[in-house]
Amino acid sequence: MKSQLVIKLISSFLVLAWPFLIWFGLSHHSMHWLLPLFVLVLILRVNQARQNAGPMRFLMMSVALAGIALSSASYVLKNHQLLLFYPVVVNLVMLVVFGSSLWTDMSVVERLARLREPNLPPAGVLYTRRVTQIWCVFFIVNGAIALFTALHGDMQIWTLWNGLLSYFLMGTLMAGEWLIRRRIMKQEIK
Repeated sequence: MKSQLVIKLISSFLVLAWPFLIWFGLSHHSMHWLLPLFVLVLILRVNQARQNAGPMRFLMMSVALAGIALSSASYVLKNHQLLLFYPVVVNLVMLVVFGSSLWTDMSVVERLARLREPNLPPAGVLYTRRVTQIWCVFFIVNGAIALFTALHGDMQIWTLWNGLLSYFLMGTLMAGEWLIRRRIMKQEIK
C-alpha cells in the first residue's frame, strides 16, 4: 500500500514536471538516462491506473501510454524533439475524453460532481455539461498553443508555456469553476 502511494507521487510529479525534465534533459544532453526512467515510471502509472475504478481511469492510462510511446520512440529513433509533443497529446486525450462524454448521459464533469453530490439537481446537470464544454475549448486552445511551441522549437517558450502558463490557466479555470459552482449550489438551496 505504501509503495503504491510512493509510485503515485513519483508518477504525478513526473507528469507535472515533464516540461522541466525535458528542458533539463535536452539542455544538458541527458535524455539517454532520463528516457528509460520516464518509461519505467509511466509503466508503473499504467499499472496503477488499471487498479482504479473511477471515471479518470481511461484518462490516466491514455496519458501514461502516450508518454511511454513518445519516450520509447524518442529513445529508439534518437529524436528527442518528439518529447515536445507530449503536452499536445495530453490535451488531445483530455479533449477526446471530455468531448465524447458530451454525447453520453453523463459528462465527465457531472461524473466527478456526483462523487461529492450524488443527488445533483437538474440545474447542476446543465451546469456540469456547460463546464465540460468549457474544458473542451480550453483543451483545444491549450493543445494548439502547445503544438505551436513544439513546432517552433524554442525550448524556453515551450517550457514557459507547457511548464508554467498552461498549469496556471488550468488552475485558474478550476478555481473559477469551483467559485461559480459554490454560488450556483447556494442559489439552488434557497
